[in-house]
Amino acid sequence: MFLSALSSCQEKTNPAVADFQRLQQQYKVAYFASGCFWCVEAIFESVKGVKEAVSGYSGGQDQSPTYQEVSSGRTGHAETVAVFYNSKEINYTTLLRVFFGSHDPTTLNRQGPDRGSQYRSVVFYTQPEEKQQAEAYMAQLTRNKVFQNPIVTEVVPFEKFYIAEDYHQNYERNHPDNPYIQNVSMPR
Repeated sequence: MFLSALSSCQEKTNPAVADFQRLQQQYKVAYFASGCFWCVEAIFESVKGVKEAVSGYSGGQDQSPTYQEVSSGRTGHAETVAVFYNSKEINYTTLLRVFFGSHDPTTLNRQGPDRGSQYRSVVFYTQPEEKQQAEAYMAQLTRNKVFQNPIVTEVVPFEKFYIAEDYHQNYERNHPDNPYIQNVSMPR
């Protein structure tokens, strides 16, 4: 799935592509979107059993989108994170708990100060079991009235993932003094 999404231009300019391919051979991968990928990547990388999280774009119609294009809100893509995990250390349900516990899944096209469809809440499932688990977990959250408002998270089939530009990777770790990181990402 992923390999068909790579362009030769992306392979030449983004060193994360080689790492992505290596990780794909070693670990399971799950795809989540829940606001700014700088925040989401850092959240998942702090979880035991997650080996790497890679920022990128998914869910839209444009091929090989850039950050500027996705930021416009016109590509249909959401800022997405590919979460590579060791299934012997952590399971998909736990990843769902982290996902739903780290953002507000009741706000449509928005997380914190970030607004637009590129910041929507999405679970991109790669197999039917992931879809079933996501829907069951959302139903449990609704039954238990965990959120005051209805959950608007999309649960959609994964199609393609485009790795974001290299400067977005590990952004929080590389830019801890950035005001956005200090005020939005770290508190989240």
